[in-house]
Amino acid sequence: MTDLDNKWEALMIGLIDQASTLYYAAGTRKLDSSISHVYGVVQCSRDLSLENCTHCLQQDVIEYRSCCRGRQGGVISRPSCFIRWEVYPFLDLFDPPLETDGKKISTGTVVAIVVALVVVIALGFALWRWRKAYKASTTDSVDDMTTSGSLQFEFKAIEAATSNFHSTNKLGHGGFGEVYKGTLPNGTQVAVKRLSKKSGQGEEEFKNEVFLVAKLQHKNLVRLLGFSVKAEEKILVYEFLPNKSLDHFLFDPKKSSQLDWTRRYNIIEGITRGILYLHQDSRLTIIHRDLKAGNILLDDDLNPKIADFGVARNFSVDQTEATTGRVVGTFGYMPPEYVTSGQFSTKSDVYSFEYCSFNETDGSISNLVTYVWRLWNNESLLEMIDPAMEENYDRNEVIRCIHIGLLCVQENPADRQPLTLHIPQPPGFVFRVRSKSNPLDERLQSGRSTSISITCVSPR
Repeated sequence: MTDLDNKWEALMIGLIDQASTLYYAAGTRKLDSSISHVYGVVQCSRDLSLENCTHCLQQDVIEYRSCCRGRQGGVISRPSCFIRWEVYPFLDLFDPPLETDGKKISTGTVVAIVVALVVVIALGFALWRWRKAYKASTTDSVDDMTTSGSLQFEFKAIEAATSNFHSTNKLGHGGFGEVYKGTLPNGTQVAVKRLSKKSGQGEEEFKNEVFLVAKLQHKNLVRLLGFSVKAEEKILVYEFLPNKSLDHFLFDPKKSSQLDWTRRYNIIEGITRGILYLHQDSRLTIIHRDLKAGNILLDDDLNPKIADFGVARNFSVDQTEATTGRVVGTFGYMPPEYVTSGQFSTKSDVYSFEYCSFNETDGSISNLVTYVWRLWNNESLLEMIDPAMEENYDRNEVIRCIHIGLLCVQENPADRQPLTLHIPQPPGFVFRVRSKSNPLDERLQSGRSTSISITCVSPR
């Protein structure tokens, strides 16, 4: 580290300590180099608690270490706090060094300081107003992540838990990066996701996952235990689930035999509960956007937990859909409207979930929707049942689940059946002519409605 970096760190540590009681601090440090001083200001908006003010400013310091070492001036700003430093007394905020002849500070200097303080206070008020507007329009603010101070792990603790990310603790590798098994000092086993520098996901996805998952609590969602940020290192710490993901069972001929129909139904029901919580039962409305078998983890009893919220989006109360120019997720599980125009809604997750449900019934992944529609048209749906289940299932129950799935993967999002845990009876499900986008609609062109009575599905 250079002399500038060392003095910068010392200056900021002192200023953050002062700001922990006043929300604001300014100061200077003398340098050994030809540049005589480094000047700094830190400030938080007063809607933060003093503790969260400290956390916010500490994150600014972390950001400096990763982006700005050696720079002779700059600003790092967040919705609730900012730091600024220069090698000159910007805004006339700082007194010049006192002369040894004992002269008093001039009246002009005092006036300049007062004016500068007024400017800084006005800036702080404007920053506070801007933050309120910013929070109303975005969901991935860094401040929302850092205010959860109790969730933050020391990086050294993560290194110790994973034996310095030793290869023997590596569980796998995904879009985020590598995943390791770790053991905390109290004996708790955890899953540690380490952001790869080459990852297709970046800092925004990391912030998004911390922000969303920290505010969600449901037995069918993977629980976030904490996170860690150190320079370029970004870590997520989750509860450890020993049975890995659902795709490890579905697409492995040996393991798939462990999933009889009762277990598969329980998994489908558990995922449904998790999605309903995301869409309507939590205080947020979350669209996952990447539901697939690989993002459904299984605990000791093969209960499902939805994972990987890096590309999820939060909807406002009155919002029903959105459009993005950046389509993310897994092809095959994506609904048509999302692939072609970037449009997504709760119906997008419904489509992806039912594709995943077809995986459970069939045990395969390729061209499933087209394949199931063809079997339905030929009245041979039982051909899609995974041979690993043998004959241990209720024929009518399986067919009812497939029928529900077909309602959820229709091309037009408006035609898709909403997810529900309780299937009404009677009148059951009524299919009406809407378009010629799939075989089901084509067979209903007679002009009458066709009813299929479905009783409440439950495992036996």
